[in-house]
Order: sequence, then C-alpha cells, then structure tokens
Amino acid sequence: MELGLVKVVALDTAQDVGRAINPDAVLGQIQGGSAQGMGLALMEEIVVTDGKIRNPSFTDYLIPTILDMPPMQVRVLEYADPHAPYGVRGVGEPPTISSGPAVAAAIRAASGRPLRRVPVKPEHVTGV
Repeated sequence: MELGLVKVVALDTAQDVGRAINPDAVLGQIQGGSAQGMGLALMEEIVVTDGKIRNPSFTDYLIPTILDMPPMQVRVLEYADPHAPYGVRGVGEPPTISSGPAVAAAIRAASGRPLRRVPVKPEHVTGV
C-alpha cells in the first residue's frame, strides 16, 4: 500500500459462449480479452502533451505480456443462442469489457481509495 504497487494474483472468469465450436480457440479468446482488460486497468495509457503523442511505440506504450498475467480459472458456459448460426456467441469482447472494471474495483476495495480513472497508477493508490 505504501508504494501503491498492484499485483493481480488471480483473474477468474465465467462466460456464456453459446456453442463452443472450437473450445481451445474460445479459451484463448477469453484469456486474451481478459489480458486486454487488465492492461487497460493497470498500464495502457496514451500520453499526450501539447497535442503530441509522447508514447507512440510499444517501447513506451505498455501492454500486458504473458509474464504480467496471473493464473486464470476460466469457466466456459455453453447455452446455444437460438437466433445465431450454430448457436455461437462472440467471445473476445466480453472479457475485455468486464475484466478492467473488475481489476479496478478490486483495487478500490483493497485500498479504500476512490479510484475514478484508469489506468490505476501508484499515486492513485497512495493518494500522493
């Protein structure tokens, strides 16, 4: 808490995928989307100064790698969509949308700080 450092120790999810035609691909999409959401919550930020982007490359714009990912338990629910071809649903976007706010909410609950923006930086956690 004193340093404002955050380490996500688990990122579990359950998702209704309709019908999983390719279960391995579905799992990869859910894991990848979750990684994106976690990145948005903790590290991804376009820095603009005087109308110029100051971090235009992946050297400066941070995205999560496999080394940043915590262990994940993924529960795939299959309730076929009767209105979609083969009963499928999109699987990549939902975890991107939900995992970022989940990470931010966990930090808010652990720190007691009123976090109002992402990415959450150490100074947001420490209040300094």
